[in-house]
Amino acid sequence: MSERTPSPTVLPAPAAGPLSPELVARARDALARGELVALPTETVYGLAARADDGAALAALRAAKGRPDELALTWHVPERGALERFDAPLAMARRLAERYWPGPLTLVLRGVPRGLEAAARDGWTGVRLPAHVACTAVLAACDFPVVMTSANRHGEAPLVRAPDVAERFAGALALVLDGGPSRLGEASGVLAIGPGRFELLREGLLRLEDLRRTAGLRLGFVCTGNTCRSPMAESLARALLAEKLGVAGGRAAPTLADFGFEVGSMGVMASAGAPASQGAREVLAERGLELRVHRSRPASPELAARYDRLYGMTRAHVDALRVLLPPGRHPPLELLDPGGEDIADPMGGERADYQLAARAIERALRARLDEWV
Repeated sequence: MSERTPSPTVLPAPAAGPLSPELVARARDALARGELVALPTETVYGLAARADDGAALAALRAAKGRPDELALTWHVPERGALERFDAPLAMARRLAERYWPGPLTLVLRGVPRGLEAAARDGWTGVRLPAHVACTAVLAACDFPVVMTSANRHGEAPLVRAPDVAERFAGALALVLDGGPSRLGEASGVLAIGPGRFELLREGLLRLEDLRRTAGLRLGFVCTGNTCRSPMAESLARALLAEKLGVAGGRAAPTLADFGFEVGSMGVMASAGAPASQGAREVLAERGLELRVHRSRPASPELAARYDRLYGMTRAHVDALRVLLPPGRHPPLELLDPGGEDIADPMGGERADYQLAARAIERALRARLDEWV
């Protein structure tokens, strides 16, 4: 007579309200010993293992039948885990603030300590699930935990604890039964980093919405929109492209692929004037082009296109506050985070334009980490 495969212990885990300390401790201790535990999430059930235990990861891959070359996703109990990654952190933070906890896995450049065996090619997937039982267990662990959907590789993910216990009998130590998964569909997976904004797996979130959340629409404002703000617009595009790894060529990603849009306007501008000759010449020295620029007057409708507006001087910021409806405009700030006005070079010598361009570039570089 063949020996019956042992079934894992199945324990109830409420989807709302606090999990008992005893239940949390049982799950945490099983993971600490290198055993596999099935945890509920809002998407599907997940198979969890200690990420810094090679034997546990091997058991997880074997249970799932998952190829070794595929990465495993780090599951975290709070958004602060993002600070352990490389740039672009600002974009990842905006996505996390909007969609976490929830059905979005971010694949980011960097390998936090303890995740070396779970990551691939210098990139690591990370997710904050929206199930209190799952996050309670994750928060109790003083070691990283990876999870993968509860299914054999190539099969549909399981959404009920009894099915998980039956399918993975002999592989799991414990199953927390949080009821049927609310969404019943695996999370979307978005890779975001230098040269990369790629939806690796479609989920409930649309790519255009992810782009809109991750990126920013930046508007720069001066007086006539022919000197300082056009220079700021062009320099900002160049600096963003450099930081995001956007290169030339037809197949290369663009700033729009990362959700960024950059523009400019003037509080006393007429429509359609070209950039000043001094601004064109100074930017040409940096390999940038202003020939196609045409001035635009600031208006409530134009300002509403942007997520943030930056004035070259305090007077520009004040003029925008008067022009725009109270409480119905994007944040207004002085471009220089140090609080210095950027002087108008109009009518001045080439050196005045060079001085303005350098001041604008310094201010933009100081703000890059806020944006990307």
